[in-house]
Amino acid sequence: MTTHVKRAFKYRFYPTDAQTAEQSRTFGCVRKVYNMALAARTEAWTRQERVNYHQTSAMLTAWKKTEELAYLNEVSSVPLQQALRHLQTAFTNFFGKRAKYPRFKSRKKSRKSAEYTTSAFRFRDGELTLAKMAEPLDIVWSRPLPEGSKPSTVTVSQDAAGRWFVSMLCEDPGVQPLPGNGNSVGIDVGLDHLLTLSTGEKIANPRHERHDRARLARAQRELSRKAKGDGANRAKARRKVARVHARITDRRGDHLHKLTTRLVRENQTLVIEDLTVRNMVRNRSLARAISDAAWSEFRSMLEYKAQWYGREVIAVDRWFPSSKLCSTCGALQEKMPLGVRTRTCGCGATHDRDVNAAKNLLAAGRAVAACGAGVGPQRSSPGGQSAMKQEVSRREP
Repeated sequence: MTTHVKRAFKYRFYPTDAQTAEQSRTFGCVRKVYNMALAARTEAWTRQERVNYHQTSAMLTAWKKTEELAYLNEVSSVPLQQALRHLQTAFTNFFGKRAKYPRFKSRKKSRKSAEYTTSAFRFRDGELTLAKMAEPLDIVWSRPLPEGSKPSTVTVSQDAAGRWFVSMLCEDPGVQPLPGNGNSVGIDVGLDHLLTLSTGEKIANPRHERHDRARLARAQRELSRKAKGDGANRAKARRKVARVHARITDRRGDHLHKLTTRLVRENQTLVIEDLTVRNMVRNRSLARAISDAAWSEFRSMLEYKAQWYGREVIAVDRWFPSSKLCSTCGALQEKMPLGVRTRTCGCGATHDRDVNAAKNLLAAGRAVAACGAGVGPQRSSPGGQSAMKQEVSRREP
């Protein structure tokens, strides 16, 4: 079976002064059009009326003809149309109860980006030229695009640290299902160790944020001393803080990518625990460490890479007592405080807490796969119980 996987290849580039000015104007126009369309749709919503993408597109044409908004004609029309499509997607997710109501874009806080389709850029001989630009972008090709592929969509962005990136969406024929190997692994996430596998392997937690905490605190103190406003000194201090955050994020992402790729390549079935991280970070004493561990990002990477390579990820219900069960005899311990790292069961088996939990997750995942139940719980149905949770509730009094 031939699969076609589209991947985004992200590169850093260094714009000229003219390109910087053009992209900054484009970012501003994209934000303006998005906010105006959102305001129009919100006003219509109060009148119990629905406004769709086609109607906002007609509004955009009318806005361009006004003297006040004539500057919208100075930039490429494609990113403006794409902004309206993104707004339509946001409303679709809202009505489908998958997201909150769309919010207005802020000049200071929102992500600066503009999306171009094939009619608004030219990619030829390894050079990318965007609409309204005379010169190609000076891209640092850190890795080649898939041979013979051409980008279907190009997204230009600038992060808070002032770095410029271009992301190209291409079909990657190199992504094919891997041959099955029959290996299965249970994965227990933690803070002392980022991951503990059912094989007994423990993967250290790099704690990227902790390593740069002193540098981040120093940069934040310098920022707090600057007068609030749009001054150049405050902007410079803000970029310094953003660079530290970017360094932490880049290192964390690189580590998780390497780790998830390795796990997916080595195992046919991967069993994880469905954790509500958004609730766990409400614990003030652990919120910083949990956020630094990036458990949600790890799961997201694991799931889409498993889909790419023909692997299976099984999420065991969060209420499954993986730490309290003995992986040898199945006896259930009534209480298991976090401070208890090893336990000796009545059957005589001594378990490491995390390794025991990973083994129990693996056994639970195999039970789900054997009985043909769905992978649970489903994210799209809040409050729904998975097969594992129902099975546990039948066994426990």
